[in-house]
Amino acid sequence: MTNMSKSHFSKDFLWGGALSACQAEGAYDVDGKSLTIPEVMKFNEKNDRKVTKQIRVNWEMIEEARNDPNAANYPKRRGIDFYHRFREDIALFAEMGFKVFRYSIAWARVFPGGDDATPNEKALQFYDQVIDECLKYGMEPLITISHFDTPIVLMDKFGGWYNRKLVDLYVKYCEVLFNRYKGKVKYWVTFNEINMSVKASAKTLGIIDYDAPNYEEMLFQGLHHQFVAASRATRLAHEIDPSNKIGSMVAYFTTYPYTCKPEDALQMQQDDQMKNQFYLDVLNKGEYPYYSKTYFKNKGIHLHIEDGDLEGIRSHTADFVGMSYYNSMISSSDTEQLELTAGNVHSVYKNPHLPANEWGWQIDPIGLRYTLNLVYDRYQKPVFILENSSGFYDTLNEDGTVNDPYRIDFLSKHIEQMGLAIADGVEVLGYTMWGPIDMISSGTSEMSKRYGFIYVDQDDYGKGTLKRIRKDSFYWYQNVIRTNGAEL
Repeated sequence: MTNMSKSHFSKDFLWGGALSACQAEGAYDVDGKSLTIPEVMKFNEKNDRKVTKQIRVNWEMIEEARNDPNAANYPKRRGIDFYHRFREDIALFAEMGFKVFRYSIAWARVFPGGDDATPNEKALQFYDQVIDECLKYGMEPLITISHFDTPIVLMDKFGGWYNRKLVDLYVKYCEVLFNRYKGKVKYWVTFNEINMSVKASAKTLGIIDYDAPNYEEMLFQGLHHQFVAASRATRLAHEIDPSNKIGSMVAYFTTYPYTCKPEDALQMQQDDQMKNQFYLDVLNKGEYPYYSKTYFKNKGIHLHIEDGDLEGIRSHTADFVGMSYYNSMISSSDTEQLELTAGNVHSVYKNPHLPANEWGWQIDPIGLRYTLNLVYDRYQKPVFILENSSGFYDTLNEDGTVNDPYRIDFLSKHIEQMGLAIADGVEVLGYTMWGPIDMISSGTSEMSKRYGFIYVDQDDYGKGTLKRIRKDSFYWYQNVIRTNGAEL
């Protein structure tokens, strides 16, 4: 355990954890909910862990899933049954001392028909209970409005975010949430990891026209619609409750040049621009940056931008910069000598100076401090670490315990670097580590890839009692929160 001479964290620092509805909730057809993209994705036991391969969701896959009578083939339909066990799980988070709990609301529950005249009251009553349970323990609910779970009905009826109609439907959805939870929810995130849109277009944008000659243009058009929707939602949130804090969010792909060659440094700069900064520039600076315009010109991408779009984006920027941080990558002008390894959503080139987890994701704690300084310097807005962790294989011992020193080691080193970034002068609002309780993997739909402080007795095929078991890391994180980061 690392003992810091003093805590770098403010007394009101928000310690907690984050889950998503589509990985934890289950109850995929309960109380009127309609299908989402994650619920048509099967578990692939032959998954190649050396590289990251995005599953190309297509209409054939969707139709097969709709007609498949065996729901067990689709792990995210069962999740970890958070829908029925949320009180037990939130009580465990409270036992650890959580100050904040990040969770997502499923659009397909609230508006199961996509363009329903009124919201599904049963869905809202469920989220009422989740939010009230958090508040009961003095825990801030942090709500992600859209988290990788595009309702398929929005693809059926409108073709996903390529259709501008989704802007109005999203804002209507937001209005319901902002009014319903006024005075209860202060922190909101408009879109989870919005920069994943060009790598995971099905679950982020609902655009699966892969063979279209203008496919990339379709993605950026859909993304423009999300930028417009985020700006309108931000304006609405502030109008309904001026105390609301609305966050942008990217999965930050921290990048280093492979060598000190100027060509590698230039490639790193260009990668950072279009993988990370572009999205944050629009949402936090309120404008399309010059380099994105050059990218569109070189690619022959022409966006349809309506009157008022850019003014709205400029006038209603995010209140804080949210980001997930899992692994870093390297850039080079000559990649022939480099080796690919798996990473968050897409493969990255392996950094020879870094270790990796069992899935090939490289472990880079210092990169978190580097990234926090980079982001804070660029945007001058508070930063919120909304996801950070690593998947590991855990073993349940015969005595019912789980020893996970590797998780403690990973998180303690990252939290230490976060503290050092705060000491550097970076304003960090809070830290919601990813997956405080084991749940279904977003990318591979497996259960074996575990992130949690709490073990869930369920295997990759849905077998098990679903019993919740505290791991060693549970007590470690409890102490981290109790000492406000002074003991790691």
